[in-house]
This record gives sequence, structure tokens and C-alpha cells, in this order.
Amino acid sequence: MKRSLLFICFALFAISASAQQYLLSGIITGQKNMPVGFASVYIRNSTYGTTANENGKYQFKLSPGKYTVIYRYAGYKEQAENITITDHDEVHDIQMADEVFRFSQVSEEWKRNRDPGDTIIRRVVALRQQHLHEVNGYSCAVYTKGVQKLLSSPKALAGRAVTKALDLDSMGRGILYQSEALSNFNYGGSDNKIKEVTIASRITGINTAFSYNKASDLQVNFYKNVFTINGLSTRSFVSPLASDAFNFYKYKLIGSSVQNGRTIDKIEVIPKHSYGQYFTGFLYIVEGDWRIYGVDLLLTKQTNSLNLVDTLEVRQQYLPITDSVWMPGSVHFNFKGTVLGFKFGGFYSSIYNNYKINPDFPKGYFTGEVLKVDTATSLRTKNYWDLNRPVPLTRQEARDYFKKDSIATNHLTSAYLDTLQHTKNNINYLSYLIFGYSASNRSNRDSLYVFPFLQTFYYNTVEGFGINAKVRYSKTIDDLHSLSITPALRYGFSNKLFSANILTEYKNDPFHNAKFWVNFGSDVLDLNNVGTRSLYFNTLSTILYENNYVKYYRSQFGGFGYQRELANGVLWSGSLSYSSRTQLYNNALGRLIDVKDKAFTSNNPLAPDGTPPGDRSFLFPQHQALALNTSVILTFDQQYITRSNGKFNLPSKYPTLTVNYRKGIDKAFGSDVDYDFASLDVSQSNIRVGFSGFSSFKLTTGDFFNNKKLYFMDFYHYLGNQGTTFDPTYIGSFHFLPFYTYSTSGEFFEAHYQHNFAGSLLGKVALLRKLKLEEIIGANYLTTKGNPNYREFYVGFQRLIFRVDYGISYAGNKKYLQGFRIFYGIR
Repeated sequence: MKRSLLFICFALFAISASAQQYLLSGIITGQKNMPVGFASVYIRNSTYGTTANENGKYQFKLSPGKYTVIYRYAGYKEQAENITITDHDEVHDIQMADEVFRFSQVSEEWKRNRDPGDTIIRRVVALRQQHLHEVNGYSCAVYTKGVQKLLSSPKALAGRAVTKALDLDSMGRGILYQSEALSNFNYGGSDNKIKEVTIASRITGINTAFSYNKASDLQVNFYKNVFTINGLSTRSFVSPLASDAFNFYKYKLIGSSVQNGRTIDKIEVIPKHSYGQYFTGFLYIVEGDWRIYGVDLLLTKQTNSLNLVDTLEVRQQYLPITDSVWMPGSVHFNFKGTVLGFKFGGFYSSIYNNYKINPDFPKGYFTGEVLKVDTATSLRTKNYWDLNRPVPLTRQEARDYFKKDSIATNHLTSAYLDTLQHTKNNINYLSYLIFGYSASNRSNRDSLYVFPFLQTFYYNTVEGFGINAKVRYSKTIDDLHSLSITPALRYGFSNKLFSANILTEYKNDPFHNAKFWVNFGSDVLDLNNVGTRSLYFNTLSTILYENNYVKYYRSQFGGFGYQRELANGVLWSGSLSYSSRTQLYNNALGRLIDVKDKAFTSNNPLAPDGTPPGDRSFLFPQHQALALNTSVILTFDQQYITRSNGKFNLPSKYPTLTVNYRKGIDKAFGSDVDYDFASLDVSQSNIRVGFSGFSSFKLTTGDFFNNKKLYFMDFYHYLGNQGTTFDPTYIGSFHFLPFYTYSTSGEFFEAHYQHNFAGSLLGKVALLRKLKLEEIIGANYLTTKGNPNYREFYVGFQRLIFRVDYGISYAGNKKYLQGFRIFYGIR
């Protein structure tokens, strides 16, 4: 009996000891004892490893046993070390030797060729498709880390307030932003399905420009033809291994080296053009297999038209998973830039571990959910990160975390929250003028938004000067339920008309985009129900130019509606509304500024040209309307992110289909309308077209298959434009189409197309390159039963929120209008 107990205890002890893991750590330096930052470290014949931090320090956990540890970094000779882990942590520093690339016997034969590097790259390109599709799927563990630093600050701008707010040292340096995440990443093969499950995430500081906080943000594959960098360029870049790469690059063989029994060729990548969407740098190729061993490529602001940063270095290491399958072991983005004298820099990197090739994913595993994040991911403790973080923090990073965690703890005290709430709720009058004013309580569960001054005071020829006071109260009940109430008061001083209405929205299921809404009251509305000019722009055009473009009517209404995602990518909505509608007339025709050869027009949009502005011609009688409206939006291959507070849909790479149906219900509750309308809409935005920017389009067709009784506001209306300013943010808008002339009660078809070259044309002109202008061309088309073949064609230039277009339009066979249209961010 005693022997049995002793055997059991010994077995349990042995199992416990074998399960125990110990830390292997050390510092990686070069021959001059300088740290080799971000070097790859992994176990031979496995997919387990890590990278060093920027100071060359590495660490990862191993069970007791004997290991061959591989140390790799571009420019240094790969080094294999035999290390034994016993019953304690092991420290193993390493000094890497500079790599010497020489011409091998095979390469000497190529050297006699005109371009020996071309011969190697042609062999890789020939196998490009094979490397792209050599696995049907995989899963792996990914650690993603990012750091943004301020490297120096101009003394004139780095005052005490700036230094304190950004936590800078006396030299104007400091960490602005840190992020790290642990996740499981799953890839579904040829159909490019992905699913990432975040296990832990941590973010501190202020993200000043861009960030890559999940594994899918850093998916780098140079076997593909194009390389895109979200946030840093609107254009794509030509991969040095693209199918047509030889149209853009030259290649030079620097030499060869033997690494772990394999011959590695170092190839210099040289663009054929001095400016464009091309990389410079080096590719490391496995001779014989003709595949990527490593990548060290560079983009710059001067030659590649990057935004936000001056330089971006892309480094990548591939590891053999099997004899025939290689996968990325690490990806690293290193960047630097200067803004107003502030020099900044940093990195984003991903480390891939524990690959499983061609796993048997359950049926229906890839549902469109590309990222899943739950509440616990951001609640991981410091001890958790210390135990599971594969890359050690530098002293500066650890200090930054400690300090900001301490500050965050202090920010939870009542005294601080009271001070913060008071400061946050102070009004900035300039901001209120354009953007409105927001205030909230300490918990941020209750908030109040006052709409901008530019939308509050107005002038038009129907109401004269007026006030449109509008606020929105929002309450977050819990993560799944929220309520918003938006009351509005409107009063016109000339027609003495007072209106009041309220809109209430209740969101009860954010995982299905579900909400109820109810609205009722009275208002002065635009006869064009898709919108014309805002109160602000209509006020300016009326006062300054005597162009009273917008035509109004009075509505007393009530209605309710509901929307819900019935399935992923299928959003249904329905509403029922009842209104009493009254025609309005011009009441304020006094000229504040007398514009020569200009006169106000009638408030009846169908009145013929030359009708006096005081016209009171008949447009429609006072009537009641009960209308049912329903629509279904189909988004094909809808991808989304799931968080604890809901489902967040992402733009689809396929067109979106929208089906609308609207019915005017006759006689019910005194309703005077009787019509049936249906429309079909197909649209898509940001379709990448090779290296030449992106396109957007929208096609809409519809008809009233019953139009027994309807009034002008029930017609189908278009998003036209009159005046010099316009809003280009919606692809379905026109540049010159009058707001009301083409409104129809019959069949119609409209088409819109726009292409943004994203600087690919003007970037070739040296004098214009630094302006970073985006070239735009487009066309709009409309045909209706009464007005066939309206067309517009335009060209434009855009920089950030500013855009200028010049276009020409035709109505039938005649030229209609031409001229400039501008946009500067205010709608």
C-alpha cells in the first residue's frame, strides 16, 4: 500500500514537473555590441517563437528539454544554438555575425547574364500562384503590438501644457500610444474567409493618426499583385513579386548565403521609375524552392506619396512549417514622420505561433464574423500580461504603462470625475457654431447634444428669419439598450408659424441592428423629401444672391417604425406614417442685399419661369396622407465585428442591393392618397482598380405602378444641386440637376459613376506632386418619362475635405449648365 502511494505521488510530481515551464531570455546584439531589435527567435522544427523588442531583449517559455533555437534577422547570419531547459529559468545572450552574401557557383553562371537577379525573381513569380494557394487554410496564435513615440518637439510649440498633456520628458520625448493584443487567427483558404478571436487587448495613450490593433490589420502577402496600407495611402502599391512586376522593377543579385543548409539569395529591388507606387529594398529568396525567406522593403513620402508618415519600412520573416509549406513568422512596420516640427516614430508588429495547417474547421465556422471581442479582453491584469506577453517590454514602455495605469486609477476618483465633467462640459463657442455642443454626466450614460448654431438660425422667403432649436438627449440603459429623444421647436417670424415635433428612438438589440422609433408633431418641410440645401446654405444663397432654391410646405404628422437585421446581411425596415399637409407661400420678399438682374422665385416649384415671387398658384390642396414604407437592404458577404455591446458591420467588397416599396393608403382615417411605388437600387463604393485608385457607382430604377392619387411630395425625388457648393460625400448626387424639375410620378432610371485616381496622374508631375491632389472624374445620368436623357460629366481635384469640380450637363440634346462646384467640409 505504501509503495502504491509512493508511486502515485512520484507520478504526480513527474507530471507536475513536466508541465512546468521556464523562461528562456536574453539579449541579441551584433558584432559591435549594438542591440538587434525585432530579431526573430524560434524553435527549429516547430512553429513556436517570438521576436526581440527594440532593445534586442527576447523571452519565451519552454518546458524542460533540449532545443535548437534559431536566431534570425535580415543582414545577419542565421544562428542556431543548442539550449537545454532544466528546472529553472535560462538566460542566453547571443551575438550575431554580419551576413556576408557571396556569389555561389550557380550564381556565377547567372552573373554572366545581363540581369542575374531577374532570373531568380522570374522563377519566384512563376510559382507565385502555387505559393499563394499551397494551403487551404490555417489557424495560429498572434501577438500584435504597436508603439507611437514623440522623438523630439520644437521648443516654441512644446510648452508646459503640451508637455504635461503628452507626458513628455525635458527633451520633448515620450510614448504617445501603446497597444498590444493576443488573438487566435483562422484563415479559410481560397475564399479568403477569416475569423479572429481576441483573447486579450490593452491600449493606453492617444492614437494620433493611425493604428493596427488586430492581426488582420497586419496581413502582409507579397505573393499578391498589390499591397495596400489602410490609413497611409489611398492607392495600392505594386508588389515586387506581382505577375507584371517586371514592368515596374529591376532586380540586382547582391549575393548568396547558406542558412541552415539552404541557399538564400539577396535581391535588391530597384524601381524603374523615380516616383510611383513602388518599393525599394531587398528580397531574400530560398534558392531551389524559389520562395520568400524574408522581406526588407521601404516606402517614403517623397517618392511614394505616403500620408501622415515620411517613411514606412516593411519587414517580414517566413518560417518552414513543413518541408513544402512556409508561413510568416513575423511582420514588422517601422515608421517615422514630422508634423509642425514634432518628430515622431514607432512600429507595429505581429508574431505568429502554433500554426495548424489545413485544420478541419466545423461546417459554418466562417459566418462573416471577422473579429470577435468580448468584455474580458480589456480586463486582463498586469500579472496576466507579464505571464503571457511573448515580447518583453522595454523600460520606457513599462514605465509608460505604470504611469498611465496610475493616472487611470486616479481618474476614477470622485474628485477627478467631478473636475473632468465640469471641464468637459464647458462650451466652446467656435466649435458650437459649426459642430454643436455636447455635455454628459460622469458615467457618460446620459448625454445632451445641442445642434450647431449654423442649423439653428436661418432665413428663407417663406418664413423670413427663423429659429430651429433642436437638441438630442441620449441615455445608455445598459450595453444592449439605449434611448434617444430629439425634440425640435421652429418658428418663422414672417409667417408667424410655430412648429414643434419630437423623435424617439429605442435600440434594443445591437446584435441585430434593431430599433423602434416614433415621431409626431408639426414642421416646415422641404417638398423634395431626399433633401436639397441645408438651412445654412439656403440662408446664405437667399440673403447674398437672392436664390431661394428650397421650396417648403407645412406638415402635421405622426408615425412609427421598426428595423431589424433578419439574417447577416439582410436588414429590413418598415414604417407607417400619417400626415396633414398644407401648401405654403412666400411671405418675406424684402431684399437684404439687392443683387442686380436677380429676383426671388415662387414657392411653387412647378410655376413657370417669370412667375412673380409673391405667386400663390395652386400646387396641392390641404390633404391627409397615410403611407406604408418598407425596404430590404441586402449586403452580400457581409463581414462584421462582434463586441460585447453589439455587432458592427464592415463595408462589403460586393455591391449592395436595396429594394423599396411605398404605398399610399386611400380612405383609411381620411387619407386622400392612393399609389404604389417600388424601386431597386444597386450600389458599391471604393472598388479598387489596380494601382489607379478606386471607383464607386449607384444604379436606381423604379416606377409608380399605381398613381391614382398622389401629391408633389409623394413623387420620387432626386438629390440634385443648385448653387456653387455641393456635397460629394454621397455617390447618388447630381452636380447641376435642379431640385424639383425632374421629380416624377412615373418610371425613371438614374446612374452615377465616379473614379478617384488617388494621385496616380498628377503624381507624375514634379511641380504638382507635393500637393497630393486626388484626381476625380465622374458622370451622372437620369431619364424619366417626361424628361429623358439628362447627363452630367465632371472632373475634379480633392485634398482632404476640400474638393473642386468642373462639369458640364446636358438636358436631352441641349447643353444645360456648366461650371465649378466646391466643397469644404460643411454640408
